[in-house]
Amino acid sequence: MLQQADVQATAQAAPPRSRFAHLPLYLLLFGGAALTLFPFAWMLLTSLKPFAELFSLTFWPQSPTVANYAEVIQKTEYLRWFLNSLLVAGVTTLSVLFFDSLVGYTLAKFEFPGKNLIFLLILATLMIPTEMLIIPWYVGVVKLKLTLSDPGAYLSVMFPGLMSAFGVFLMRQFFDSVPNDLLEAARIDGMGEFAIFRKVALPLVRPALASLAIFTFLGNYNAFLWPLIVIQKPELRTLPVGVALFSGEAGTQWGLIMAASSLAVVPVLIVFAVFQKQIIEGIVLTGLKG
Repeated sequence: MLQQADVQATAQAAPPRSRFAHLPLYLLLFGGAALTLFPFAWMLLTSLKPFAELFSLTFWPQSPTVANYAEVIQKTEYLRWFLNSLLVAGVTTLSVLFFDSLVGYTLAKFEFPGKNLIFLLILATLMIPTEMLIIPWYVGVVKLKLTLSDPGAYLSVMFPGLMSAFGVFLMRQFFDSVPNDLLEAARIDGMGEFAIFRKVALPLVRPALASLAIFTFLGNYNAFLWPLIVIQKPELRTLPVGVALFSGEAGTQWGLIMAASSLAVVPVLIVFAVFQKQIIEGIVLTGLKG
């Protein structure tokens, strides 16, 4: 009773917090958000300006038009580039989810000689810059003659991302938290190891799978350097490569450049808008498990 009375007395003695106490923090956050969104707003509004207004200092278009978007779609193979990016990102994401989860499960739940060494070697690959791997990748696809056919060109773009060391690390950490008693109970019931992996273990690490899928998809969708090097045919370009090369060809036609860039950003914004909850959870969970 005395402790409760002391708490009530302290609460009554404390001055009431002003409703404007957090105003400086809100203003700071608003300013940061404005600085972040300003380039995107400028890009979008510039894409709606006719050529006569491109070099004016007006922020809002006086005579907004979608002619720039129509010209980009008509003069380029934008839709083909977009489908190429979706194909590359989709296939690599499915491959990473399957193989990385399988390797992570094996490293977390099985005991065999050299397990820790294998895991350390996989982690060591994270310290190798991507730029150092491009030359052996390119030599490999050239010797295999993958760039000579359309299916081979797609495969040459995909193969560096078919497995991910980060994905193996993430899935191994999450599978390590799965209770072994559940797996033993499934074995006693007569389930095979792959069935246990698919029906028992995978549902328990669904948040990690969702996070890995989103990060992998966005990473491969936005990949630029490797597709730029390995793709030779214009119709096989991915969207970032196609938009970048089109920007060079368009010269000073900033309306077309901004329209192409705006179209390229739209799918990424949709993914973030639809899966923002999973993205935030993935960042939090990755930090907790890492």
